[in-house]
Parts: sequence; structure tokens; C-alpha cells
Amino acid sequence: MSEYETVHFHKGKAIDAKKSENSFEVITEKGEKFHSKKLIIATGIVDEIPDLKGFKESWGISLIHCPYCHGYEYKGKKTGIIANGDKAVHISSLVKNLTEDVTILTQGKANFTDEQLEKLKRNNIQIIETEISELKHDNGIVESIIFSDQTEIKFEAVYGAFPFHQHSDIPKNLGCEFTEFGHIKTDQFQKTNIPGIFVCGDNSSMMRSVSNAVMTGNVAGAMVNMELVTDCF
Repeated sequence: MSEYETVHFHKGKAIDAKKSENSFEVITEKGEKFHSKKLIIATGIVDEIPDLKGFKESWGISLIHCPYCHGYEYKGKKTGIIANGDKAVHISSLVKNLTEDVTILTQGKANFTDEQLEKLKRNNIQIIETEISELKHDNGIVESIIFSDQTEIKFEAVYGAFPFHQHSDIPKNLGCEFTEFGHIKTDQFQKTNIPGIFVCGDNSSMMRSVSNAVMTGNVAGAMVNMELVTDCF
């Protein structure tokens, strides 16, 4: 970034931040302190992948979190969906557009309304309630799923609706509000409920894509620049 004399990169992990009346203080794990008038947080989220054999190795390859991100690459494949209830129905409606062979894996007792069960039946979507014990794969490419009763079913792609948590506690410590899904709440300009704090990327959006992260980062940067200029005018 040598062409921008005012931009500097610092290698260090931020572990806390404090807000005073007109500024912020960010503290790193080495005790370093940085001060600013505004703060942009782009810390992302962490998926809580089940601690089961084969899951971490396949995550993001053929164990897919979103049909829009790279579901098309597995179009027409025998597909499993690890989810239950409303989430399972939602993902099924999207995946059914890509393949006719869909099975929901509820990891326990299925939790569907009569209306949802009728819809799944009408679309020939099977339901398996037996818990999963292993996801067999070849370098992240799913081959089959082994269940707790030792049965094994071949799959070529698997979607997972797993929970997540914020990668950093700093937004919470600073008093930022969160949505019911766990994302940082913002207005249309990526501004949080705390004056001077903006966020961008996966930590504040259900649209988990590079293009959305870039867009929200662009908006946050523009709004911070506008506020800094306006404050000094």
C-alpha cells in the first residue's frame, strides 16, 4: 500500500476496545494500544461445525453452507441436507431447484409441521432421523455418510445449516446490538447503534459472499470518511 501514505498495516490480534467520549482505544494481545475517532469492525464469524470425523475436512468443498455460493457446481448430485425444522425446509426449497435427489438428515427427531411434511412429501424429499457418526470423503469430496446405527448411504454433496458465533467479542463489549440471528445490527450505511462504530462483512449480514463483504466494506469506508470530514468542517 505504498501509494497510500496514510494507510498502514499492523500485524497484531485485537482483543479488546474501549470507547471514550470522542474516541476509541483498541488493545492488542501484546498490550499495544491504538486510538481512533471512528472504528470499522470486519471480524467475521465462526461456523460451529460438528466435531465429527470428516466434517471439518469437507467444509466449504462438498459440505456446503449455501446453495447460492457454490451449489450450482453440485447440480444433479445425490444431496443430503443436515438440518431440521424451518431451516431444513428453506434449504430444501432452494436445493430442489438444483437436484431431484434430496434427503434431509435431522440428526434426531424430525421437527416439522403437518404442512411442511406434506410439502416435503410432495417434492419426494426423504427424511432420516438417525444421528450421523461420520462423513466419508476423499480430500473433502463427500463419498458417503455413516450413521450411528452403522448404516451407510452414498451422497455426492451435503448442505449443513450449522450455528455460528461472532469471531470477536469486541462488538459486544462495545455495546453493539445484534439481530435475532446473531449478526451485528446496522442501518443501510453499515452504522451500528454505537456512534462512530461501523461494521462490514459476514459479521453483519446473512449474505456470506466476497462480493457482499467488499460492498459493505466500501459503504462503511465511505461513511466513515464522510463523518470524519463533516466533523472537521
